[in-house]
Amino acid sequence: MKFLGALIALFLYSQTGLAKELTYNLTPIEVAKDVYFFMGEKQYFSRENGGNIVNTGFIIGTDSVIVIDSGPSLRYGNEMKRAIGKITPKPVRHLILTHHHPDHFFGNSAFDGADIYALPETLQAMKTEGDGLLENMFHMVGDWMMDTEIKLPNKTVNVSKASMAGRNLRFIPLQGHTVGDLAILDEQTGTLFAGDLAFYERTATTPHAHLHDWYASLDILMDIPFKTVVPGHGPIDRDGRSLRQTLDYLQWLETVLKNAAQNGLEMTEAMRLDIPDRFQQLALHRDEFQRSVSHLWAGIMKETLPLLPSELD
Repeated sequence: MKFLGALIALFLYSQTGLAKELTYNLTPIEVAKDVYFFMGEKQYFSRENGGNIVNTGFIIGTDSVIVIDSGPSLRYGNEMKRAIGKITPKPVRHLILTHHHPDHFFGNSAFDGADIYALPETLQAMKTEGDGLLENMFHMVGDWMMDTEIKLPNKTVNVSKASMAGRNLRFIPLQGHTVGDLAILDEQTGTLFAGDLAFYERTATTPHAHLHDWYASLDILMDIPFKTVVPGHGPIDRDGRSLRQTLDYLQWLETVLKNAAQNGLEMTEAMRLDIPDRFQQLALHRDEFQRSVSHLWAGIMKETLPLLPSELD
């Protein structure tokens, strides 16, 4: 009922003529020859940014275009498609999703006729959580979400390599940020689309995180022969610094929370702990740290408390 109420309110608002013209002003940034990305704001979801906090991308092939993630809304997907059209007249025939978080796949409906690919785990998470994620996005960013609906993948990724649009792609199925995180390597240019396994100059988010799986995934990505990493959030990097920065932050996060639990701190006390200088340069470092405490605290306590009796001996 709340979701229906939000839809009705947005409809009535749009009919008054008061809704401003909304645009993401998407500008493709060249990563390598025929490889581009759109860089999102290093912010959290808001009605000011419309959910444009994500990096998406596209690869121009011989006869068509491959899109990597479709953004947070139908409006974003449509703007993305128009921006691609200014670079190439070739149609978008392939859309690859890195994972199921709402800023990465709610633009799917803009790409009618394209095959949509995702890991089986990602597809299942979209089916299970999609309605709730969509409702939450309507509440957070408002009328940017008008006409956005869930469009599920119609293809599952079950191979390690594929030729799409004349490009040789390597699919790397991983996990840790979510239950299914797909990294994609364009072998022709060495461009690695890491999805949200990599955050750069922006603090990592952890609502579905399994930290040790995430560490293992980052180790695998660091061994990939890439030339450029396109992280899920933040600028591109040419030497894998985004992977190392993400790993460093997550390992510190786990350590500081385990220490807090072992020292008898409450969750609210842990949220006020100091953040090292090297992470204070990251966007949203305090906000995302506090969110991560709320996400991870129960698991940290469950893992840590059995150690307390031996520590007290």
